[in-house]
Amino acid sequence: MTVTMSRAEREAFLANVHVGILSVQQDGRGPLTLPIWYAYKPGGTVNLITGASTRKARLLAAAGRFSLCVQTETPPYKYVSVEGPIVATEADVAPSERTALAYRYLGPEFGDLYLAATADRDASSVMIRMTPENWLTTDFAKEFG
Repeated sequence: MTVTMSRAEREAFLANVHVGILSVQQDGRGPLTLPIWYAYKPGGTVNLITGASTRKARLLAAAGRFSLCVQTETPPYKYVSVEGPIVATEADVAPSERTALAYRYLGPEFGDLYLAATADRDASSVMIRMTPENWLTTDFAKEFG
């Protein structure tokens, strides 16, 4: 039996709330790899928000693509790793998308506190959208029927 997820399984898993681990190429070193909040709907783009002047944003712009890995933290382990090109970088992040991302990870109460505490970053944020091209998946629960 294969432990690979089907298309529907992998897209549903990626759409669930996980802290993603983003990796982006950087010249002369290993990739920059760090945790990130993201949003995804099956069939859509992987979306993340970051400061326009950050090292991460500069590397993403230079590379034009990135990888994202999400996983469960308890057995039986599952993960999805997705990689693809950046198809949009938007300088004006819609307040509704910023709010949706904060609520996704923190819920309304703490999301509102986070949004208030980081309101000064709004003007300097960018939305980066990546179209998934290459997927790697594993669902070890499939080994156990």
